[in-house]
Amino acid sequence: MTYLRNQRLRRKPLIGLALALGVASVWAEPVGGELFGYPASLTVGPTVGPLAAADAAKPGSRDALFGDEDDDPLKPAASVEKKEPATSSGVKGSLQFELARAYEDPAHWSKMLTRADLSSQGNLGDGVKWKLGARMDYDAVFSVNDFYPSAVADNQRFNLTLRENYLDVGAGDWDFRFGKQHVVWGEMVGLFFADVVSARDMREFILPEFDIMRIPQWAARAEYFKDDFHAELLWIPVATYNEIGKPGAEFYPFVPPAAPGVTTLIRNEDLPSRTLANTNYGVRLSTLKNGWDISGFAYSSMDIEPTFYRQAVSAAQPTVAYEARHERIDQFGATVAKDFGSVVLKGEGVYTHGRQFYVSTPGDSDGVVPQNTIDWALGLDFSLPAETRLNAQLFQRAFLDYDPNLLSDKQENGYSLLLNHKLTDKLEAQLTWIASFNRTDWLLRPRVTWNFERNWRLAIGADVFQGPPLGLFGRYADKDRVYSELRYSF
Repeated sequence: MTYLRNQRLRRKPLIGLALALGVASVWAEPVGGELFGYPASLTVGPTVGPLAAADAAKPGSRDALFGDEDDDPLKPAASVEKKEPATSSGVKGSLQFELARAYEDPAHWSKMLTRADLSSQGNLGDGVKWKLGARMDYDAVFSVNDFYPSAVADNQRFNLTLRENYLDVGAGDWDFRFGKQHVVWGEMVGLFFADVVSARDMREFILPEFDIMRIPQWAARAEYFKDDFHAELLWIPVATYNEIGKPGAEFYPFVPPAAPGVTTLIRNEDLPSRTLANTNYGVRLSTLKNGWDISGFAYSSMDIEPTFYRQAVSAAQPTVAYEARHERIDQFGATVAKDFGSVVLKGEGVYTHGRQFYVSTPGDSDGVVPQNTIDWALGLDFSLPAETRLNAQLFQRAFLDYDPNLLSDKQENGYSLLLNHKLTDKLEAQLTWIASFNRTDWLLRPRVTWNFERNWRLAIGADVFQGPPLGLFGRYADKDRVYSELRYSF
């Protein structure tokens, strides 16, 4: 099924079962930290990820525990002792063409995108591997009309970015990876609770596929493998942060609270300086016992998602300025997974210390207060008859030292459902629903995918938002859209 992506779970397979899930986490990395809250700057952007396939190798190395996450056909056999020749797998990647039209008044074309994603990888011998990757995006919608501000067009019309570019070095029970790389710690398929390391491109909210949203980090990573035990040490000297775009963009995440007679100013994002004090680091341990896949981690970082600080500005007209900043946070989390025949159970929990959250108190000097939170998610994935899969998840954010001036409730609760059915060998339909229990705020995503030729895929779908004007989904109620995607993979 096409929604089964090749993102590998960082764990031993659960009896060869291929998992299917494409739902969103609503707390992954908050813009100002609210879940299903009100102003967009204060909400958590739910993020949709790809669905994963399990790997059947026995632990003992990166490739054996995870499978070769890069699908490297040149992986050396463990029994071969002679020096391996330097080789390359050639160039692979995809070309994608996307059209989207927002049909609410004023109706307009919101995307005319051409994307080329290219990568190559190979083996230098003596346990050393490499990978190079880059992506080019050109969105003609910013050239054929002037619907968006010039700053938005400059930010989103053309982008040339590095993807994964790293060197792998193997040394016995240790594997080392240096360079720009994806670091996936979350065990919830497609969700970003414990996946706290990777940055995301949020300029289309949660709507793109996860492999498109994810932004790799410049990192040094050391991994130790022994039987069913895996330890990981991570250092990110130069961090990458979520890309949120510019004010006036279709899905810019910040909508300032309206105040009569007050002018609102959004300043440029204040990114942390590149100093030793602003580096990110963490450790993750995992094991497989009696069919239970368990992991735990500790991670200290400059928050990949900004919080918008408020400041009164002296001017003839009352003015309030907002500035996106990144503060240091500490996170401690755990994941668990277990299969029960045709049903897979997954759970995740993360404690976050030091994150700032918006408050509505007018007299507050900067408009934010520190809050410690616990985010957790619990999901079940069912393999049903007639080529059908169902995933259901519950999730919650709980504030441990709740400030009554927060715009969110002390406990913010949500759920998600995904139903996928294969109509024919080449045609499948999927429906995703994400909603809040605390208020009427939801996202509905119907989609039909046609794999009409080898390596070719055509998809059509819609993204429908509903909720209060400043709700997580309701703030985009006038952004409802229909879209099509044509993709060729090679």
